[in-house]
Amino acid sequence: MPNDVLTEKRTGSRRFAPLGIIFGLVGLLLFAYFVSRAGIGEIFYRIRLLGAGFLIILAVSSIRYIVRALAWTRCIEHPHRLPFRDAFAARIMGDALGNITPFISFAVSEPSKAVFVKDRVPLLVGLSGLAIENIFYALSVAVFIFTGTATLLLTFSLPKPLRYASIGALTATVIIIPLVYLLIRSQARFISGALGFLQHRGIARKLMERLKPRARSLEDRVYGFYANSQRSFLSIFALDCCFHLAGVVEVFITLSFISPVPPTLTQAFILESVNRVINVAFKFIPLRAGVDEGGTGQVSKVLGFARGIGEALAIVRKGRDIFWSAVGLILIWKRGHRLTQMIADQR
Repeated sequence: MPNDVLTEKRTGSRRFAPLGIIFGLVGLLLFAYFVSRAGIGEIFYRIRLLGAGFLIILAVSSIRYIVRALAWTRCIEHPHRLPFRDAFAARIMGDALGNITPFISFAVSEPSKAVFVKDRVPLLVGLSGLAIENIFYALSVAVFIFTGTATLLLTFSLPKPLRYASIGALTATVIIIPLVYLLIRSQARFISGALGFLQHRGIARKLMERLKPRARSLEDRVYGFYANSQRSFLSIFALDCCFHLAGVVEVFITLSFISPVPPTLTQAFILESVNRVINVAFKFIPLRAGVDEGGTGQVSKVLGFARGIGEALAIVRKGRDIFWSAVGLILIWKRGHRLTQMIADQR
């Protein structure tokens, strides 16, 4: 790789580092504020009630990795084949990297998954499969947020800020779903087009020039899958929907342990849909620290739960994420992967 291109990428990474630190600190301050407001003693009392039930939470949460790994394997173009075991491990390792690289987590975690399996399938094949699976996942997220937000608006009386936020989320999904469909149907070259736009404006010109052919090839593979594998669409979308169903079950089980009032599936469904909104909107904050506690705590009060329930639920989620991140980092270490080398491979 030319030294000037490498220098541009390293410079871009250094520019993002301070933002990651800032957002991390903001998240910690919000976390401390919402936990203090709900009552530290009350929250930890609720968490202690979960006890060994946390093992059940971990078991249910593993379904999320399983179904998305299966969906990824179905998005790999023939004659290539990605074994489930490798896809499953790559998802865990990639998400672990995403959790420790704030602000640019998606840009690091998603490509790294393809790097982890490049000894099984060519890098570009793995990347195109990931891109295809992420399109289906994004569609399932939009549908899930739409149904959850609509249920919240139609079932409960909401304070103005929460009502406006819910209407905003509902409007966004109504726009996103047909927009994604039209982009795919028209085979819009939005990735290579965006790179070309930046190149013409003189922004990282050499880097954009180098990435644009790869982007075109990636787009060709994605649209080729759309044209030739439409029979697989329903099964891939169903697997990604199972990701959200596992989340609802996880919330329901957690609330069954920590709440004095037995939860309903409707409440669990709404809380998980709120969690999806938080994950999408605040991806740049590590582990959604603070915003998850604030958002989940506010909605849990509307749903009729006792003080500290929503904050405890959010902290249990963090414990789950930290566990899987630890597993991912151990796998990265055991397999001898190096972060610097993976970034170089993606270039």
